[in-house]
Amino acid sequence: MEQTYHIITAVGLENLPEAAAIRQEVFVEEQGFQNEFDDIDPSAVHLLVMEGETPVAVGRTFPDETGKIWHLGRICVRKPWRGSHLGRKVMEGLETAAKERGAEKLVLSAQVQAKGFYEKLGYHPYGEEYLDEFCPHIAMEKTIL
Repeated sequence: MEQTYHIITAVGLENLPEAAAIRQEVFVEEQGFQNEFDDIDPSAVHLLVMEGETPVAVGRTFPDETGKIWHLGRICVRKPWRGSHLGRKVMEGLETAAKERGAEKLVLSAQVQAKGFYEKLGYHPYGEEYLDEFCPHIAMEKTIL
């Protein structure tokens, strides 16, 4: 039987505590990041994918100072749900939220191990790889105009 998912969005991480819990689980406990939560969280658009009553995947988006370039990030899926195309669902939801708010270009900082996932969604790498904490990342972009 096909699973039914629904998406919730909210401005401000404090309005989606389940999203904070998933980020804590995946990025801090599982992957070992220390600086997961930041001063962007209160104003970013956060997206949460629910399977019934269970929170399963998250992401966030926020604009640059021009309002034309939107950053996507903090995209993760809880371990038991990986491989269920929920990462794509998060990305599509974030892209829609950014477009509705005037985005012309989308940018993200991808973990190098996830670069292929983003390329399949139309993102292109640019610049050199760099470390975010201890993890190799690459900047990626997608023009949507």
